[in-house]
Amino acid sequence: MGAGQAVHPVLLCGGSGTRLWPLSRKSYPKQFTQLTGEQSLFQASALRLAGEGFAKPVVVTGSDYRFVILEQLASVEMQPAATLIEPEGRNTAPAILAAALHLEAQEPGALMLVAPSDHVIPDQDRFRDAVAAARGAAQDGSIVTFGIRPDRAETGYGWLELSRDPGPDFDPVPQPLRGFVEKPQSAKAQAMLDGGQHLWNAGIFLFTTTSLIEAFKAHAPAMLEQVGRAVEQAQPDLAFCRLAPEPWAEVEPISIDYAVMEKSENLTVVPYAGAWSDLGGWDAVWRDSDPDASGVVVTGAATAIDCENSLLRAEDGQQALVGIGLKDIVAIAMPDAVLVAHRDSAQDVKDAVTALKVQGLSQADTLPRDYRPWGWFESLAVGDRFQVKRIVVNPGASLSLQSHHHRAEHWIVVQGTAKVTVDDTVSLVTENQSIYVPLGAVHRMENPGKVDMVLIEVQSGSYLGEDDIIRYDDVYARGQGAKG
Repeated sequence: MGAGQAVHPVLLCGGSGTRLWPLSRKSYPKQFTQLTGEQSLFQASALRLAGEGFAKPVVVTGSDYRFVILEQLASVEMQPAATLIEPEGRNTAPAILAAALHLEAQEPGALMLVAPSDHVIPDQDRFRDAVAAARGAAQDGSIVTFGIRPDRAETGYGWLELSRDPGPDFDPVPQPLRGFVEKPQSAKAQAMLDGGQHLWNAGIFLFTTTSLIEAFKAHAPAMLEQVGRAVEQAQPDLAFCRLAPEPWAEVEPISIDYAVMEKSENLTVVPYAGAWSDLGGWDAVWRDSDPDASGVVVTGAATAIDCENSLLRAEDGQQALVGIGLKDIVAIAMPDAVLVAHRDSAQDVKDAVTALKVQGLSQADTLPRDYRPWGWFESLAVGDRFQVKRIVVNPGASLSLQSHHHRAEHWIVVQGTAKVTVDDTVSLVTENQSIYVPLGAVHRMENPGKVDMVLIEVQSGSYLGEDDIIRYDDVYARGQGAKG
């Protein structure tokens, strides 16, 4: 991107992605999934904003995702400059302001690029060129937003009104932003598309920390004071920075657009003509997955017979999803939930999540595979007084030293080697060997090897909930009753 002041990426990573249910759920939202390639959306976003001219990223997220973030960054040989933990989600304005105040304390006047972590931008070089084109305006005090060249009359996005036509070449030349347009009705969206002076609002911004803090001082002083206290009183937690919960609870949950952008006058927009998608629903996944001549996209063990303009996706290799004679249908099969919807109703999937919550069904929020700092597990069979799990422990990782009031456990190693502590005895358990953990025994499982360790756990007892844990020692600093 060239020499000069480094750009500090700020990745917003707190969304739950309910419109992509059942693949994306609160326990493991879409930014961490491999929706469109070999990397997760979060990993692709981090890599897009890395290299020459970029500093290490600052990540703003919730507590549940902190270890997933470190693991996913490490797997692409990256590490964050900081990971700010929100006590609770309060929309984008407080999150972006917290990152700005954190960076301002480290490097006054830092150049800060804010980006959601779940967007798809295939042409990384072209996007970096747009960022480079925006640097001068941002360093001169403008708040710069990036507008996407529209290719359809989209009603699911906000739009940006330009001051002048971007021209046939659509070069990334900064120009004053005339205004924001809320998600429009179809007729207005078509008029803006035809007029050629409106772009989609991508929610990506470039500015100095000084400019943003001044904007909050002018337009949202109460939030500046509250978030300022949350940053000042933040506490370190291993590799993370936990924002103080008391002042954070006072903050109004509001988007950055409503809080300051729509009230500011120093706004600049840089047009971006490259491909972009926020993958805001299954219709977007279908559109951005290169449908075949019949408009069909199949993923995994899915088969389409005489189908048109449809998406069939099977997420488990042991499932077979078959569609016959489907037209304009989205069908997503997970081991514990199946979604079938018309593509025109793809934006309403969030309503299904709400309905499942009302019924008290775990499928609303939780995936069958439960991710933890040390790896993951999934239930294979559940009865009244027993449960069978598959547990995968990452190389070098360790579960907490713990005991249980209500269950005993039997572990059978099927891959790798486990280092197992049961009370005062430490032993190595290799493939095809097993060990018994009596009810009440203090125990720990570790993976001392360099490959994933896999075991089958058979639990038996009167209560098998994940909160039946007395924790004595934990490298991940989780409290009593925390999972895993």
